[in-house]
Amino acid sequence: MYKKKRITAVIPAYNEEKLIHRVIETMPAYVDSVIIVDDGSRDRTRDIVHDADDTRVTLFEHDMNRGVGAAVATGYTRFLEDKGDIAVVMNGDAQMAPDDMNALLDAVIDEGADFAKGNRLFTGEAWTMIPKVRYFGNSFLSFLTKIASGYWHVADSQTGYTAITRSMLEKLPLEKLYQGYGYPNHMLVLLNIEGARVKDVPVKPVYNIGEKSGIRYHKVIPRLSWLLVKSFFYRMAAKYVIRDFHPLVLFYLAGIFLFLIDIPLVLRLAYLLLAEGRIFKANFQTVILVTIMSVQFTLFAMWFDMDYNKGLK
Repeated sequence: MYKKKRITAVIPAYNEEKLIHRVIETMPAYVDSVIIVDDGSRDRTRDIVHDADDTRVTLFEHDMNRGVGAAVATGYTRFLEDKGDIAVVMNGDAQMAPDDMNALLDAVIDEGADFAKGNRLFTGEAWTMIPKVRYFGNSFLSFLTKIASGYWHVADSQTGYTAITRSMLEKLPLEKLYQGYGYPNHMLVLLNIEGARVKDVPVKPVYNIGEKSGIRYHKVIPRLSWLLVKSFFYRMAAKYVIRDFHPLVLFYLAGIFLFLIDIPLVLRLAYLLLAEGRIFKANFQTVILVTIMSVQFTLFAMWFDMDYNKGLK
C-alpha cells in the first residue's frame, strides 16, 4: 500500500521478452498487485511472466494483437473487478522509471487529482535523450491534443505513464477507448467530458536500454490527427451541447464555417493573380475580412474553452 491506498500496476505488453522481466523486478514494493496484459505477443513474453517470482503478478492474455489501448482497457477492467484504489499504467518496455511512480501517486492522493500523467518534456534532458523525430512528433500531437481534449495545461500527451482513481475510472466508457497508440490522447478527451482534474507530473525519459519502438510517426501522425479531429467534435457535442450548453460551440461553428468559405475565395484570388496577373481590390478585401473573422471566432472559442476548463488542474 502507498499512503493507505491499494495500488495496482497495469502493464500492457507486446513482444517484450527482452525487458518485461526488468519491469517486474523493479516494481516498487508498495504496489499491491500487478496486472500484465499480453497483447498477442509472438515471442516469449508470456513464458517470462509465467516464470516470474512475484506473487503480485497476474497475467491476462489477448488471443491476438489488438493494440496497446485495448490492452490497457483490459487491465483497467480487471482492476475494477478487484479492490484497488489507484491504477498506475506502466509499459512493458521498461521506459518508465519506477522511482517516478510515487510522484504520480502523490498528485492523486495529496493534490486531489483524478488522473495524473507523466511529462517527459519538463526537464532539459528530454531534448538530448528523446529521439528528435519522436520529440517533434510528440510536440505536434500534444498541441492537437490540447485543442481536442480541453486540457490546455497538459503536454507530452503521448506518455502512457499515468495514475487514475477508481472512482474516476468507473465513470469512463472503457469500451470506447481507442485501441491503438492514440489511447492516451483519447483518454484525455473522455476524462474532460467527465470533468476530471488532471495533473502533469515531471518524469524522467528512459531510452537506449534495449527497447524497440513500434511507432512509425509518418503513419501515426495522420491517423492520430484524424482521431483528434473526431474527438474534438465528440467532446464539443457531449460536453457543451448534450450535458450543458455553452455558446463557445457557436463560436467554433462560425469560425469553421467562415474558414470553409475562405478556401474558395483564396483559391479564386490565387487564380486571378497567376492567370491574369492582377487582383481586384474588392476580392482582396473580402478574403482578408473573412480570414480575420474566422480567426477571431476560433480564438474566442478557444479562450472560452480554456476558461471553462481552468478548474480541472
